[in-house]
Amino acid sequence: MFEQFFYQEKGLFLQSLHPAAVLTYLGVLLVLALIFTNPLYLLGLLLVVVLTISAARGLATWETYFRLSLGMMLLVILINPLVVHAGETIIWRGPRLPVFGPLTVSLEAIAYGAAMSVRLLTIISVFCLYNLIVHPDKVLSLLARLASRSALVLSLATRMFPAMMRQLENIREVQVMRGVNFNAGSLKERLPKYAGLINILLLSSLEDSLEIAEAMQARAFGSGRRTCYQRDAWRPRDSLCLGGSLLALALAVYGQVKGFSTFAFYPQLGYLINSPGTIIILIITLLALSIPVVLSWGWQHWPYFKARI
Repeated sequence: MFEQFFYQEKGLFLQSLHPAAVLTYLGVLLVLALIFTNPLYLLGLLLVVVLTISAARGLATWETYFRLSLGMMLLVILINPLVVHAGETIIWRGPRLPVFGPLTVSLEAIAYGAAMSVRLLTIISVFCLYNLIVHPDKVLSLLARLASRSALVLSLATRMFPAMMRQLENIREVQVMRGVNFNAGSLKERLPKYAGLINILLLSSLEDSLEIAEAMQARAFGSGRRTCYQRDAWRPRDSLCLGGSLLALALAVYGQVKGFSTFAFYPQLGYLINSPGTIIILIITLLALSIPVVLSWGWQHWPYFKARI
């Protein structure tokens, strides 16, 4: 049930990228989602993220993320017009409330809530993409060169939840094979059964922690400078993805300074397209961010192209 929320090796192009290039790409997506205010830019960025998720064969997983975030998006759209009274285009006036004052709903507040919901979905989708294409061990190995002990603690922490979920499922299957029915009986009768599961899980976790400590001691952890058994190679595909990410970031900063990617919600809604530069910067930025998607398509369909990059 929880496997789709964790990294799964599928032999995809996006999973073969260098962790530094992938982290830079995802970081740029996250930064752009936070700084963009123009709804066109936010929608375009969301489209790029969804296309990248599709290239990673994760649309089914993203659908689960979308369903989980849909409730939060609706809350943002509904609550923001009721709380924020700014905006000159009033479309509904309600009674005066003791704490909030006169209840008014403006078109600007609705538009702002809708834009923020798109931003929220984009950020959640970026984290979904991270789980699909980033191998946790490779990232932590990259970080371990700077802070090995902190990376070890982070590695153990990130591994704990998925490992416990798999172990809990295995324990449950064993108990079912022994005749334990977790769905039968009242809540009072089922609680001892689940308590037994937790008890076995805690005992197994303690045994696993001892095994990890013995493995670390056998590998002489902390006795000297950390060595690396395998290093990730930097390929032309990594340079192309990194260059596209940096280009998109530079264009986004330029667009923010010139006002191409900004949008005024209050006191009145501004224009989505202020000048031709708005469309030009948007198209170039999206094309730069789409480089991993294009390379992934070519990697799958052209053997020669796959060999070259």
